[in-house]
Amino acid sequence: MARTTLTRSVLAAVSAAALFTLGACASDAGSGTGGGGGGGADDGVITLGFSQVGAESGWRAANTKSIQDTLTADNGFDLKFSDAQQKQENQIQAIRSYITQGVDVIAFSPVVETGWDAVLQEAKDAGIPVILTDRAVDSEDESLYESFIGSDFVKEGQMAGEWVVDQYDGEGYKVVELQGTTGAAPAIDRKEGFESAIEGSDLEIIDSQTGNFTRAEGKTVMEGFLNKHDDIDLVYAHNDDMGLGAIEAIEAAGMTPGEDIKIVTVDAVKDGMQALVDGKINYIVECNPLLGPDLAEIAKKVVAGEEVEKRIVVEDQAFDQEAAKEALPTREY
Repeated sequence: MARTTLTRSVLAAVSAAALFTLGACASDAGSGTGGGGGGGADDGVITLGFSQVGAESGWRAANTKSIQDTLTADNGFDLKFSDAQQKQENQIQAIRSYITQGVDVIAFSPVVETGWDAVLQEAKDAGIPVILTDRAVDSEDESLYESFIGSDFVKEGQMAGEWVVDQYDGEGYKVVELQGTTGAAPAIDRKEGFESAIEGSDLEIIDSQTGNFTRAEGKTVMEGFLNKHDDIDLVYAHNDDMGLGAIEAIEAAGMTPGEDIKIVTVDAVKDGMQALVDGKINYIVECNPLLGPDLAEIAKKVVAGEEVEKRIVVEDQAFDQEAAKEALPTREY
């Protein structure tokens, strides 16, 4: 499958008044004029309904802000925004609401990979194109969506695993894994990538449990790991927030995170990068949340009837402590 990176457009005007508000399912943001199909064709304004996973992490907050700051009236959009609160049924309800409103485009970041075919078929039957952001769906019918914009989660897991092998292979490290939400694409793929990277080394994953991408659950799960195991050498967390929760649990247990127990995470949001600079996290693989400009560009092309790439991969970096010190002062998220 071709891997294509979309060049991000520099937007001439970004609304300084855009607020980061995450309301209940079917709440609106943007001009608030209500849907009504054909907005893009009739008046040049693209009415886009977006269903967000929730507000589970700093990464998600940055992702939401990028979308809300970009899909503004000044940029030709009427954004209808909903927060699914990490429930698939809420996203399905929101998508059906957007279909009823007759929006021009539907975009969403799926809570989990499976169970979308029926509602996506409804959107297709209504002639409304769908764009996936951040997370993919597991469907045999790729005609149900126009494009998927996001990172390569398997590669992220591989990058984390390769660094761990490079640093610690030969030392017999015992690893615990804080997984993301069960059934979510990043949780599935980051696990797969990490496991493939450490295969053949003497690193061993001795326990693995979901922390649902949240700091609070990451702390709780890590507390359980510490009570159960007395030989943990390294934590692999599927996102920064769970890693930050693990730090709290490790410190509460009287140990030093980053030294007594090494920590490797994915995301590279500011709080995670600061912990890396402080030596509490040892390595972070980036997952760029600033997908608003990409989504705006693809939505405009889709409404205009232009061909778009089916899979658009956002390029990510990785950071050790020195790289984090250099990047943090100008970090956008």
